[in-house]
Amino acid sequence: MKNLSLIIPAKYEKESLPKVLTELKKYKYPTYIILEENDIETINSIKKFNVNIVYQKSKGYGSALIQGINIVKTKFFVIFNADGSFDPKEIKKILNKTISENFDMVFASRYHDKKSGSEDDTVITYLGNKIFTLIGKIFFFLPISDILYTFVLCHTKKTKKLKLKSFDFRFCVELPIKAIKKGYKIISISSYERSRIAGVKKVNAIKDGFLILIAMIKLFFKS
Repeated sequence: MKNLSLIIPAKYEKESLPKVLTELKKYKYPTYIILEENDIETINSIKKFNVNIVYQKSKGYGSALIQGINIVKTKFFVIFNADGSFDPKEIKKILNKTISENFDMVFASRYHDKKSGSEDDTVITYLGNKIFTLIGKIFFFLPISDILYTFVLCHTKKTKKLKLKSFDFRFCVELPIKAIKKGYKIISISSYERSRIAGVKKVNAIKDGFLILIAMIKLFFKS
């Protein structure tokens, strides 16, 4: 797809990233792997793949994504996980929804309908996501059902206009909230999250949850 790029933050994903890239190979999407320059093991694990390796200038999940967004040149981009939990077969479905109904952003959701689901969710992450999603609906009128799930397709030029700043997991809420405040057309679509190939979640449920809540409060009062 010439009009779509993938942005993959890949900190310490030496075991899963090669498998993810092997699965993505047949789709031929331009792919940007964002990682730290000292993450030698992950870098060495993907040397045989035809991808763009981008070294992070600042630490953090959000910083990696913002840096990737700023260098993408295609009309659309998809944020894609390096841990194997996202299914690349769903990308075409999300893209078709975007183009056919002229959406600016389409958010994949594990809670959209009976076809949705997750093999990787926990009680804590499930409840936390439900709470933050509800806050998003009540205070920002967000029409999405899985606010912390960053499997999302975005219109590149419009996303750059949001001037995103969150360097950590607060990025997850800053993106849709700023988009809806800007009047962008966004929606959720059914998705099924697979088990991660290796490693554990990089999110600290308590610490990051608190930071996300504070970020939502600040975004509510910011014009």
